[in-house]
Amino acid sequence: MQQALLQALEPLYEPTFSEGSYGFRPGRGAHDALRQASQYVAEGRSIVGDLDWEKCFDRVQHDVWMARVSRRVKDKRVLALLGRFLRAGMRQNGVCVRREEGPPQGGPLSPLRANILLDDVDKELEERGHRFCRYAGDGNIYVKSEAAGQRVMTSVTEFLEQRLKLKVNRQKSAVGHVSERKFLGHRLLSGGELGVAPQSQERLKDTLRELTRRNAGKSLQGVIEPVNPKFTGWIQYFRMARMKGLRQDIGQWLRRRLRCLRLKPCKRTHAIARFLMHRGESEPSAWRLALSGKGWWRLADTPQANRAMSLVWFKDTGLIDPEAVYLAVRKAGGLQPPGAEQARRVV
Repeated sequence: MQQALLQALEPLYEPTFSEGSYGFRPGRGAHDALRQASQYVAEGRSIVGDLDWEKCFDRVQHDVWMARVSRRVKDKRVLALLGRFLRAGMRQNGVCVRREEGPPQGGPLSPLRANILLDDVDKELEERGHRFCRYAGDGNIYVKSEAAGQRVMTSVTEFLEQRLKLKVNRQKSAVGHVSERKFLGHRLLSGGELGVAPQSQERLKDTLRELTRRNAGKSLQGVIEPVNPKFTGWIQYFRMARMKGLRQDIGQWLRRRLRCLRLKPCKRTHAIARFLMHRGESEPSAWRLALSGKGWWRLADTPQANRAMSLVWFKDTGLIDPEAVYLAVRKAGGLQPPGAEQARRVV
C-alpha cells in the first residue's frame, strides 16, 4: 500500500522539488550532488555551512508533515491513509507502542516524507539566492566568507526549529572551510576537486580489519571472498575523488594483513621456511627470516614475504587489483581522470 501511494504521490511532488535536493529522487544521486558542490567551490565559494539534521526526523511532529501534504493532496481518503501510516505503532519487546512523534523509518514512503518536509527549507534557501546541496539529512550551503556562513547558519537553524519544529544537531553542524568539512563521505579540495574524507578512510579500514581478523578461523580464500565486494564498492563510490595514493596505501596495507594471515598458520620456524622456499625464496633467505623472531605483522612486511606473496600471487588467489577496478569503473562510467577542469564541469 505504501508503494502504491508512493507511485501516485511522487509524480505530483517531484517536478516541484528544488534543484538543490538530490536524495532519493529519480535520476539523481550522491554523485550528482558532489558534482554540483564541486562547481560551487570552483566558483570561489570555499566556505560551507554544514547542517546536520539526520536524526531530527525521529522528532517530527505529525501535524507539521500532514499540513504540508494537505497543500497538494485534497482527497480526504488519501490523507486519512497517510495519517494512519504515519501513526503506525512500533513493536517493542513484543508490545505494540503508540507512536506520538516521528514517522516510521525504512518504508517506501520514508524518503518522500523527508523531501516533502524539507522542501520548505530548500525553497527558503532558493528565495534568498543561496547555493546549496542537500542529500536527505545532509545539507551544505556554500558561501564566500565565514561571516556570511555564520549568518546563513543562524537564520536557517532558526527557520528549521521554529517553522518546521526540527532540531538541528549543533554538535555536528558548523561553518568552516570546505576542506575541513565532509559531504557524503567526501571532502572538497582547492579548485573544486574531490578527496576522500579521513572518516571514510578509517571506516573502510575498520571494515577490512574486521574481515581479515587472524582469529576468524577462515582460509585465505574465505577471507578474500567478502573483502573483494567491500573494497570494490568503496572504489566505485569514491571514483570521482582524487585518491591514487590512498588506493595504493590501502591496497598495500590490505595485502600486508593478508600476508600476515597466511603466515600465521605456519606457526613454527620450519613451516615458515618451507612455505617461503616453496614460493621461490632461497633456503638461506627463508631460514634467516624464519629464525628472526619477528612478530607476524613485522614478518608480513619483509622483502622475503613480499617476494613470496607478490602481486601476481595475490591475483592468482583472487584478490582484486584496486588500480584495475578503478580504471574499469571510470571507463564504464565515461569519466575522465579527476582534475580541476573535470570538477568545474556542469553536469
